Amino acid sequence: MTVRGAAGALFGRRVRLRWLHLVLGGALLMPYLLVAAVAVGPFFPGEPLLFGSLAFQLSCCAVALPLAALTALFPLARPLAAGAVRTLCEVPGERLAQGPARSGAARGRTALWYALHLGVGTVLSGMMLATPPFAVVLLVLPFFAGLRDSRYGLDQVAGHPWALALTPLAGVALLLALAACAAAAGALLARWAPVLLGPTPADRLAAAEARAADLAVRNRLARELHDSVGHALSAVTLQAGAARRVLDSDPAFVREALAAIEDTTRRTVGELDAVLGLLRAGDGVTEESGAVDPAVRPAPVLGADLDGLLARTRAAGLAVEAAVDAGLAALPALVAREGYRIVQEGLSNALRHAPDVPLALQVTLADGQLELTLTNPVPSAPAPSTATAPRPGGGRGLRGIEERARLLGGSARSGAADGTWTLCVRLPVEDRS
Repeated sequence: MTVRGAAGALFGRRVRLRWLHLVLGGALLMPYLLVAAVAVGPFFPGEPLLFGSLAFQLSCCAVALPLAALTALFPLARPLAAGAVRTLCEVPGERLAQGPARSGAARGRTALWYALHLGVGTVLSGMMLATPPFAVVLLVLPFFAGLRDSRYGLDQVAGHPWALALTPLAGVALLLALAACAAAAGALLARWAPVLLGPTPADRLAAAEARAADLAVRNRLARELHDSVGHALSAVTLQAGAARRVLDSDPAFVREALAAIEDTTRRTVGELDAVLGLLRAGDGVTEESGAVDPAVRPAPVLGADLDGLLARTRAAGLAVEAAVDAGLAALPALVAREGYRIVQEGLSNALRHAPDVPLALQVTLADGQLELTLTNPVPSAPAPSTATAPRPGGGRGLRGIEERARLLGGSARSGAADGTWTLCVRLPVEDRS
């Protein structure tokens, strides 16, 4: 090891922070030591409260450390200790528990860590208080005859010239030994911190569940954006393209297309603002249902908004023949919202992949189930694109439809057979909102 490397190992930034962590432990034990000194004092008559005999000090530590461990049994002790370790010992945060200790085992481990930190910190703090002054005396002993008095216990060293000449080296060795002990103690605490303050299996499970819930919420919001904005962009693209082709020959159609584009974009901007509001607020999504809470914003539903959706889709150039059962207004709110999004995604895929192929939509409500069926002939284009087939680049249309159906306890199937592509979704009709 080079001199620079050795200096870094003894006095580098990480080592200095760990020294500070040790000194903090020693300072935290002081109140407990004072209480312990009062309790132990009657057994050592005549001992001063501070700087007593070694037996008195060891007895005080033997009482103070269990007292400190008892105070660390509170749940909030673990995040405080973990925060100090993360900052001063530079232990990666993922190796330490984040929240309060809830189980008895976690509290016991935290109490053990607290006692270890305070005990080691007190020993090192005492060494840091006693060793540097003595080392300085050894460094200057050859140059100050007054320090060779027997009061300091150095009269025997002063009687040997060769020993007197070596005292500066002994002083430097003491300081280096102190630095090495502090660095070793800091490294030991940093190694044991993840063992005693690390997450328990219950903590890991809770963190995994929290991450899964967060990902689920993000996935649901992404699905909302995909379905609403994707449909709008597909419709607007086709409407704009059709208007451009007949710009000179059919001004009436162009005006109608522009009006449809304006209406579609206005509605989509409103939906986009609402979903972005949910992302900023961090709420508004019901975990058990996977749908946006209707109290947060009005959402389009199958009964009231299906006609408008079909009209906008037809205005974009897709021929849609719809057969819709009565009674959709009585659907549970969640089923009505998710059913609307499923139909919207099916129409969006048709606009993207098969705008020139007629599509048939059938909405049936019977036997406690809502059945949504979209069918269209498979186009004869070189790369077949159907109403519900995913894009070659890996669209999420079918996957999103399957996720919505699965969250409601329903099913979704799709595929081509006999030259016809079919998407069929069945949702149980029960009040889940």
